[in-house]
Amino acid sequence: MAIDKITTAAITDGTIATADIADGAVTSVKTTGVGGTNTPAFLAFKSSVQDCSDNTYTKITFTSEKFDTDNTFADSKFTPGVSGKYFIYAQVGGYPVNDVGKDITIRIYKNGSSTGEHRRGYQNYELQNNGTNAVSMSAVMDSDTDDYFEVYWRINTDNGVTARVDYNASLLYCYFGAYKIIE
Repeated sequence: MAIDKITTAAITDGTIATADIADGAVTSVKTTGVGGTNTPAFLAFKSSVQDCSDNTYTKITFTSEKFDTDNTFADSKFTPGVSGKYFIYAQVGGYPVNDVGKDITIRIYKNGSSTGEHRRGYQNYELQNNGTNAVSMSAVMDSDTDDYFEVYWRINTDNGVTARVDYNASLLYCYFGAYKIIE
């Protein structure tokens, strides 16, 4: 069986079937324009402890960065500056100081508020005397050019004691990150 050659006429009238192109004939030049970039993107983490009041949502301060592709993370908040969908993720770990913890919650606030669009992770536990427990969460969220995102954390001891957000910079125990989803 003879294989017809691809000719200028065949290209012009659009009759080339994909089976007519050999695997080795496809080059990167022929496949440009696909995909995209997942930026802006960042990953920040804590490098010191942070004290929090019992049963109160507290904004978590992230003091160091692993990377920040477009300088969109500052003052513990992510401001993408580019409209689109973003995969946002965070983990916060901590413990009640000299007491028993009952539950912990982490929230990603949009534009400084827990009303409207925000996401939350929750965990029940019983943890005693400075044992650290972490809760993590992730979400896909829409962003306009002026939206921003922050992480808030709450621990409930039922006794009004101070809680402490823990950190371990080498293990990224408390972190906050995001990247743009290619649409």
